[in-house]
Amino acid sequence: MGHVMEANAQVNAVVNRPRRKLIIEKQDRLFDVDWSALWEYRELGYILVWRDITVRYKQTAIGVAWVILQPLITMMIFTAIFGIMAKMPSDGIWYPVFSLTALLPWTYFSQAVTRAGESVVVNAKIVSKIYFPRLWLPLAMVVSPLVDFALSMVLLFGLLFYAGIPLTWKILTLPVFVLLAMLTALGLSLFTSAMNAKYRDVGHAIPFVIQIWMYLSPIVYPVSLVPERWRWLYGLNPMAGVIEGFRWALLGRTAPDPIVMAESLVVLVLVIIAGLVYFRQMERQFADII
Repeated sequence: MGHVMEANAQVNAVVNRPRRKLIIEKQDRLFDVDWSALWEYRELGYILVWRDITVRYKQTAIGVAWVILQPLITMMIFTAIFGIMAKMPSDGIWYPVFSLTALLPWTYFSQAVTRAGESVVVNAKIVSKIYFPRLWLPLAMVVSPLVDFALSMVLLFGLLFYAGIPLTWKILTLPVFVLLAMLTALGLSLFTSAMNAKYRDVGHAIPFVIQIWMYLSPIVYPVSLVPERWRWLYGLNPMAGVIEGFRWALLGRTAPDPIVMAESLVVLVLVIIAGLVYFRQMERQFADII
């Protein structure tokens, strides 16, 4: 509890720190984002990220070991049910590696969207009392799960070594797909965090939607299993392109479907733009409705 209070005190200290003269004006343009203010309050973003990381594992029995256990146990369950019992195809790749390569980016995405969706409501006290770029709230919650993702990659690299799967130059493209996963999570979080401030049902709906979305993504099965005539519809899921990219970068055996990748990128751009516009429109009401 004391650690939480200390982290909150750091947030309050940053937002209350004397700064240059600030003029708040009515902004009618849809993309009128104050990027200079966002940069000026970057220290607040660092503190929000650090607070989320430290508070999450405070007073836990095994600490950050949860980062390894969660994907490991999920991988074992998927392997038993889909790999052994259902004999799901995996494009000639050992099923534990096949599933874990998709599970890690998906786990990051689901954690980022879930936490960011609650970010405005959780920080209601500072939102209603003082000005700061509200965009930092979902943005910080999208960044903080990257620490868990980086730690869980140790498990994946260990499994790749055990399976005798060599890494190639394609691994250099991995940061690109990590960035795509971040942008996808951010675009969706801009919607959910703003909507949740007004309609608290959204916070309850996010885990349910994420669970359904997981089975609509190529985690337990390959994209090649989707019929060709429905492939264009499947590509509307931006996480399908991210997962396909991860498998290509780390396993290098199955080239990403060009239709799925192209559609995923287009949808990603549209989600980011629409999410930013919606968040900026709702941001004016946060202090009143929260």
